[in-house]
Amino acid sequence: MSTSNRNKQPFYYALYGSTSPITDEWGNEIGMGVSYSAPVKSWGNISPAKGEVTARQFGENTDYDRTILLADRDTPIDEYSILWIDTTPELDQDGNLKVDAYGNPVTPHNYTVKRIARGLPKFGTAQIAVKKVNVS
Repeated sequence: MSTSNRNKQPFYYALYGSTSPITDEWGNEIGMGVSYSAPVKSWGNISPAKGEVTARQFGENTDYDRTILLADRDTPIDEYSILWIDTTPELDQDGNLKVDAYGNPVTPHNYTVKRIARGLPKFGTAQIAVKKVNVS
């Protein structure tokens, strides 16, 4: 597989950072919050929809909507990463994801990574299966 530069499209990804407890106004732990790195712009060949050819590469039972073919097999994207495809995340002055008064992202991510298939080092590609999500 090769990645043609003229077919590459921009997308953004953020890497999983850590979890921290969420407390209510009385100090009781009510859940866990997840933090991610600042969004990073990348380029890849993004499929319009899933197809039968790539279905077996990730297994028969993997539920995904699109695939991304990257020229760099050593990309830091993993199964815990979040993505912005066909949308651009709003960033603050420091380059972090812009949040509203309640701490929610102004432009939430719209895809998550389901699986990654990395090619042999000689060929240097990675293919990522992604699933569309609605974050509110």
